Amino acid sequence: MLSGRRLAVDVGTVRVGLAISDFHAILGSGLGNAMRKASLEESCSEVIRILDDVEPVVAYVGLPLSMSGNASASTQDAIDFGQALSGRLSCEVRFIDERLTTVSAASALRSSGKSSKSGRKIIDQIAATIILEQALQIERSTGKFAGKTFEELDV
Repeated sequence: MLSGRRLAVDVGTVRVGLAISDFHAILGSGLGNAMRKASLEESCSEVIRILDDVEPVVAYVGLPLSMSGNASASTQDAIDFGQALSGRLSCEVRFIDERLTTVSAASALRSSGKSSKSGRKIIDQIAATIILEQALQIERSTGKFAGKTFEELDV
């Protein structure tokens, strides 16, 4: 498995959750949230600002599909965000099926005793961490980056 940090992005309509791995791609942890701005470019600039000097070897963007696997407006928003972000990063952007990550993140918040109101600010970051952990697990088992490139998407 290639050394280097991995980035995960959970695209929301209000916030974009970010998670980053350690250099050896063993563990993912929350990095923060970027607030959505009026344009994709402004939103991507906010993500880049939070990344600071971190240069990931791959960025994983959560692809929100319905439980039946169909695309939605959120799916297209995530694809558009990933494409805009790819122009700002020096690494490949790949898309990861993120069905149930927000449900898992909400469950994790409840388990930790946080209310849904107090957890609103970090749920996107937790969802990004879950996306990253899934990607790292796939990388470890296959030896390849997880997810699909823009060209491989079939939505």
